[in-house]
Amino acid sequence: MGKKGKHWPETGQSEDPAVKMSEGAPADGDMHQDSPSEQAGTGLPDDVPTLKEMLAKEQQLQDEYRGRLVRLQADFDNFRRRTRQEKEQWFRQASEDLVNSLLPVLDNFERALKAPGGDLQNFTIGVQMIQRQLDEVLAEHGLEAIVSEGVDFDPECHEAVERVAVPDRSDNAVVEELRRGYYYKGKVLRPAMVRVNQNN
Repeated sequence: MGKKGKHWPETGQSEDPAVKMSEGAPADGDMHQDSPSEQAGTGLPDDVPTLKEMLAKEQQLQDEYRGRLVRLQADFDNFRRRTRQEKEQWFRQASEDLVNSLLPVLDNFERALKAPGGDLQNFTIGVQMIQRQLDEVLAEHGLEAIVSEGVDFDPECHEAVERVAVPDRSDNAVVEELRRGYYYKGKVLRPAMVRVNQNN
């Protein structure tokens, strides 16, 4: 009689289930296929940059930003120095133009003082002409006299040093100018010093 296979009542199979499982099971080394990176022990895919590479990129960006900052600082320092030099040059040019305009007035003063004779009237006329010439030169450069006498007191351009009572003048009117005031290009350079009427 040939050898019959054993019949396992639980499964109805003629083979040992443990034998079948062992035959279909992979070998111990085939249970899990590791990726190269996992085999290396990182547990990360190959395309993920390493910490060293990320640090190198950040260092490169930092160096680039530092270089830009240094260049911007240098450009700003040059701009500030150039602006200061241009401003100083403009003031020098403006002062030089004014001085050149005043030289003829100075020449006329010297000629008046050197003129022979003792005619006081002619000397006075000569000085008045020089004063008008001086006023014209200064007016060309933006200087304008403040009108005081015959107008009402204005605290923005008048400085009251005394209040007097003049019956035939309106109250708060400027009675006398003690020192002339001036505008320079529309701005009060020096207020006029005046006496102001106060009847009450």
